[in-house]
Amino acid sequence: MIEKVINRVKEYDKSENDINLIFKAYDYALKAHEGQYRNSGEPYIVHPVEVAMILTNLELDVSTIASGLLHDVIEDTSITYDDIKNEFGQEIADLVDGVTKLGMIEYKSKVEQQAENMRKMLIAMAKDIRVIMIKLADRLHNMRTLKYLSEEKQKEKAQETLEIYAPIAHRLGMSMIKWELEDLSLRYLHPDDYYSLVEKVAKKRKEREESIKELIDKLKEKLNEIGIKAEVDGRPKHFYSIYKKMKQQNKTFEQIYDLMAVRVIVNTVKDCYGTLGAVHTLWKPMPGRFKDYIAMPKPNMYQSLHTTVIGPKGEPFEIQIRTWDMHRTAEYGIAAHWKYKEGKSYEDEFDAKLSWLRQLLEWQRELKDAKEFMETLKIDLFTDEVYVFTPKGDVISLPAGSTPIDFAYSIHTEIGHRLNGAKVNGKIVPIDYELKNGDIVEILTTTNSDRGPSRDWLQIVKSSQAKNKIRQWFKKEKREENIERGEEIFYRELKRHGIQQSQLKGDIMESVLRKLNMHSEEDLFAAIGFGGLALNQIIPRIKEELKQIESEDKKQNTPIAEIKKKPKIGGMGVIVKGEDNVMVRFSKCCSPVPGDEIVGYVTKGRGVSIHRKDCPNIKDYVYDKNRIVEVEWDQGKNIAYQADIQIMANDRYGLLTDVTSILADIKISVRAVNARTTKDNVAIINLTLEITSRDQLEKIMNKLKALDGVTDVYRISA
Repeated sequence: MIEKVINRVKEYDKSENDINLIFKAYDYALKAHEGQYRNSGEPYIVHPVEVAMILTNLELDVSTIASGLLHDVIEDTSITYDDIKNEFGQEIADLVDGVTKLGMIEYKSKVEQQAENMRKMLIAMAKDIRVIMIKLADRLHNMRTLKYLSEEKQKEKAQETLEIYAPIAHRLGMSMIKWELEDLSLRYLHPDDYYSLVEKVAKKRKEREESIKELIDKLKEKLNEIGIKAEVDGRPKHFYSIYKKMKQQNKTFEQIYDLMAVRVIVNTVKDCYGTLGAVHTLWKPMPGRFKDYIAMPKPNMYQSLHTTVIGPKGEPFEIQIRTWDMHRTAEYGIAAHWKYKEGKSYEDEFDAKLSWLRQLLEWQRELKDAKEFMETLKIDLFTDEVYVFTPKGDVISLPAGSTPIDFAYSIHTEIGHRLNGAKVNGKIVPIDYELKNGDIVEILTTTNSDRGPSRDWLQIVKSSQAKNKIRQWFKKEKREENIERGEEIFYRELKRHGIQQSQLKGDIMESVLRKLNMHSEEDLFAAIGFGGLALNQIIPRIKEELKQIESEDKKQNTPIAEIKKKPKIGGMGVIVKGEDNVMVRFSKCCSPVPGDEIVGYVTKGRGVSIHRKDCPNIKDYVYDKNRIVEVEWDQGKNIAYQADIQIMANDRYGLLTDVTSILADIKISVRAVNARTTKDNVAIINLTLEITSRDQLEKIMNKLKALDGVTDVYRISA
């Protein structure tokens, strides 16, 4: 198998790159994975070699092929990042580590988890695009061998592939991988529909191939006459694209005519347009079905001429015309351009092809709402485009359904903010007019610099660029107005849910603000006011906090009124300076223990909340700094405190037993245990321990770190 990989690399890489690096990586992976088997029963090494083979089909460099062979060793064996770095250098170690971190993302159906998956993918792509290429190859081989998993796992993996990996392959222009991922996903998500399609397409194939052959022969003859050298062939449409078309257009299989497309590959751009002319002299083109992606390439770099004509028997056929370079980009996408990264003259060109990714990363940092972030991604990664012109003839690409507002913001932020009207093809149109391919758009602006956008525009625009710029304007320019508006909306919604303003005391708002990553109530109100935060994200959290406090109060044997009268130490081992009768409680956000530097925060109605000095909520002034008071540990007390720690380890038999044995030997009380294993065989164990000091906790953590397979042990906060 590895010989096939080597021979394929030699076919396309004529440089003096070290082929022996691939042999070395193979031997290293073979030894590391020795004794490991896949669900299919094959030795594990088969998987990394198949991944490497997929990468050679993308014609990637030797370092990427070697990284593909090693991509699972950090995650699934005892090999570390430093081991890879010492043996193969930092470039390969970083690639393997990048893929490993992506592999540790645990997919769930929750929007928040899905958003986090995508954020990590985007960051990895920005750092080194080859990390995603390896991950896509890894996912493709896993999808090819999905039959060995349970039906539940098959559907879970297929859904994840369709929602995350296939769209990324599409945005990177890697159609060779995208189509196969989509077809395999359809096979496991909707098996009845898939196999029905396979059967129906097979029945029609002979009939279609005869029509296609007649069309191809006629076109070849015409191209020979006019002296254009070309390769002409028929390409069947992929099952998922047929399935999607049936669903979107509510058509039966019998109503789908373009089951095959004719592809013409020529040597030059001039020949592309010459071939188009020949096609249109042979067959009648269908109106509105011609697209010039050569003059106006898709954002994923795809270039081609598309035209649909009425064939010899009266059936429509799509014909795609492109050069060999365009064909390579259409199949491999960004992978086709990776080799240019090494040459300085092409570095700027390569980076320009990924400029959309940098922009997307900037926007995602400002989007706290997971649902909004996923909607942004669906616009930027998954939608079709519309191509329009400026009055000077420049081409602007926008998401399908875009309006003059989207156009204005794509030109310049200030033009968007000052938009007062628009002309399309010389005529005044409403600002919610849906732009069409070929429209010439002119924006009319106001001289009034204070005007700014309207909130209604957020419901009209389609592009994430326009939405984000409008939101940013309201966030910065109208803060006071947003705070006032947001506060009104917030308390009105509370009342609707039967929650009194007086109930939001003590740590309730503190906890809600922390979970929403807000620094103050004003920030919260401002976010609500300008539409950056939905109330359905806040109210459930408040209800949860109220329910928890109600539950805690019921458990208290002593009335709160009596607790407030306790002496200054309050039985908690903490002295509040200058106060004699206060209730003391430990904050869950940082769980301080003796030895930690601490501060107190005077809450509304619930005494003094104790935090670590390095607690982010104190450092960033989530709380009112005027309420911070000095506190200190009472050295004379020997009280047990709760501390939460998390253990990360490579899963193995007896791991949890070894952990609990260590704690039993040193007589540590365990208040809670939560252990789970990720799909990538990583064990995560959460423990709540009763300890007396920070020194004692550090000794416990060091003992746990020494266990076989444990990769990290650290304190965690709520």
